Order: sequence, then structure tokens, then C-alpha cells
Amino acid sequence: MAKDGEKSEWKEYVWNPRTREFLGRTASSWGLIFLFYLVFYIFLAGLFTLTMYVMLQTLDDHKPTWQDRLSTPGMVIRPKADETFEIVYNIQNTESWDMYAQALDKFLSPYNDSVQTQTNYECTPDQYFQQEDSGDVKNNPKRSCQFNRTILEECSGIHDRYYGYQDGKPCIIIKLNRVIGMLPGKDGQAPFVTCGAKREDTDKIGPLVYFPPNGTYNLMYYPYYGKKAQVNYSQPLVAVKFLNITVNQDVNIECKINANNIPIGTERDKFAGRVSFKLRINTNN
Repeated sequence: MAKDGEKSEWKEYVWNPRTREFLGRTASSWGLIFLFYLVFYIFLAGLFTLTMYVMLQTLDDHKPTWQDRLSTPGMVIRPKADETFEIVYNIQNTESWDMYAQALDKFLSPYNDSVQTQTNYECTPDQYFQQEDSGDVKNNPKRSCQFNRTILEECSGIHDRYYGYQDGKPCIIIKLNRVIGMLPGKDGQAPFVTCGAKREDTDKIGPLVYFPPNGTYNLMYYPYYGKKAQVNYSQPLVAVKFLNITVNQDVNIECKINANNIPIGTERDKFAGRVSFKLRINTNN
């Protein structure tokens, strides 16, 4: 009998036909609870929407409001076969180096003179190309300076479609990472690239030649205003050609940026402003 009584009490708690209560509350009581939470969550959603709207009004579509950037930009090389930064091939095996030539062709295609003439502006060399906004009037889209592929001369792939790889005199292209608003160099001194072998390979690297001359990134390509503000921006490039590197041996090489206002390496990133890679040219079948 006790069990029947407990069962009856449980049924009455779920639904009491005498008081018309469901789970101990009347319909009006449940209605008030649902109404409270409905109003509460509508208020929270409205507050969130208003907060997001106010925050979005402070943002510029063309330029980040805050930048937590390194004082020294990173560097990368092309061609890059994989994440190990190793360029290894055999002169006798065309397939081993043709992939590097194809990678450079693809990378340099946006730098064709015909493309640059159509999309970019012929700037005045050796001075910053600054395009400031006028108060609240945004000077967008901003123009970008031409970087013609022919500037790379022997490493342009125009006269030598294999970029010297078939002769054991390969070209490596070095790119400085984009940093919005950066003005590298001061007092008219443009940043430039130098490459050399690691200490243990000093006698293996042989002579180098840079394109443009002295491995310079001309000042006219700076500052960079961002991807949306400068949709046609072409990063300046430096190519280095190895004229007589020791074959059949690993040669560890480091290239770095030199500028009178860019420190090399920081506590946060000791590799900032430099890039290291291994180059090995085999001649044995």
C-alpha cells in the first residue's frame, strides 16, 4: 500500500487535476517564468549586439586598429621545396631541378612587365611612396609601385628559363615579409640583403651576384598599407645567384636584412630578419 501511495503522490506532482498544476506550478506561474527568461535573453542578445556594433564602428576596413608586430620582419626564400628550407638537386637529372624552375616561374608571373604596367604606378625611386589620408577622407585604394620582373636580370627567368639550375649556378629569390606602415631604413639608406655561408662552410660558397645591384629593396615600395588598401601591391624582391658553389657537398647559407633602423634578431625571435637554408648541387649520376 505504501508503494501505491508514493506512486499516487508522484503522479499528482507531475499533474494535479484538482489544482491543475504541472510540476507544482500553475500555467500562469510557468508563463511568467518563461516570459521572464524570454525578456532576459532578449536583453542579453540586444546588449551583445549593441556592444559589437559599437566596437565595429571603431575598426577600419583597410587598416588594423592595433598591431602587435615584431620590430624586425621575417624573410623567406623561393623556391621553397618544403618546410626544411633545403634545395637539393642533381645537374644530370632534369626532373630534380625543373620543379624549382617551374616554382619560380609561377611565383614571378605576377611580376611580368606587362602585368605591372597595367596594374601599378611608375614611382620615383629612392624615396618613400607615402599616401596619407586627409582627415576623415580615406585615400583608398592606394596606388602601388611597379616591380618589374626584368629588374632581376639573370634571375628573372626571361633570358634563362631555368634560372641557372642546369649549370649549377642557381638563383634564389628572397622576400621580406610585409609589415603595415614599416619604413625600413632612414636618412635615405635603403635596406639590402647579404648572404653568406655558415662558419663551417665559408670556403664552399664561392662568389655571389645580387639583383637588383647590391641586393637592395628600394624605398619606393614602402610603406605598405595593407592588403585591402593596396590590392595590387607587389613586394620587392632580391635575387642572389651562386656562381661557383662547391658541388656534391652540403652548403649551409644564411641571408639577412641590413638596415640602419632594423635590428637583427630579437629576444622574441632570434631568427627575425634572416633566413637560413641548405643548398646542395650534385653532379654524380
